[in-house]
Formats: sequence, C-alpha cells, structure tokens
Amino acid sequence: MKTERKTESSIMNKSDNKILWELKLYVAGMTLRSQHAVQSVQNVCDKFLNGNYDLEVIDLYQQLHLAEKEQIVATPTLIKKAPPPVRRIIGDMSDTKRLVRGLDLQTEAAE
Repeated sequence: MKTERKTESSIMNKSDNKILWELKLYVAGMTLRSQHAVQSVQNVCDKFLNGNYDLEVIDLYQQLHLAEKEQIVATPTLIKKAPPPVRRIIGDMSDTKRLVRGLDLQTEAAE
C-alpha cells in the first residue's frame, strides 16, 4: 500500500522555496496498530506542517525488499528524509509529544 499526501499548498510552497517535509512511514500490514500509526502521523503533520509535507505509507508485507534497503528492524518506523537531518522514530506513534520532538518540530511549533 502506498499513500501519499500532497496538497495544492505543498506544490505551491515548492515554488516559494518553503520547506517541504518528506516522510516515510513503514508498517507491517494494515493492522489496527498500523492504522493508528498512520492516523497519528497524519494528525501531527496536519497540525504542525500546514500541508508542507509528503507522507508515504509503505506496507512492508507488500514491499519486503525495502525493509533491508532502509534498515527497518521494527514497525512502525517513521523516517524523516527531508529537511535534514534524517530522523527515525520507531514504535508507538500515538505519543504526539514524542513525534513532535522526534521530527524536530519543537521550534516549528513554537513559531
């Protein structure tokens, strides 16, 4: 399963040289836990990134080869590819404060 969240504002922001966040969420099947992880990450992105993000949800049951390529050892795993630095958040995604800290959104949230 591949889900991408692209909004008209994120496309416009590319041309405005605003930061576009590139996120990949790796899950193992679409279990209830995986669905909660997807929803939690989307909620944080919607609240703090104002549409300036691309979120790709990757089901490792469908694309097992990506687990080795991306060195995924547990699911769910969220990888922030851009903006640098690359960050990984592994495990429970329901803790909003942990997601905000892990994605370096603390300064973004304070603005």
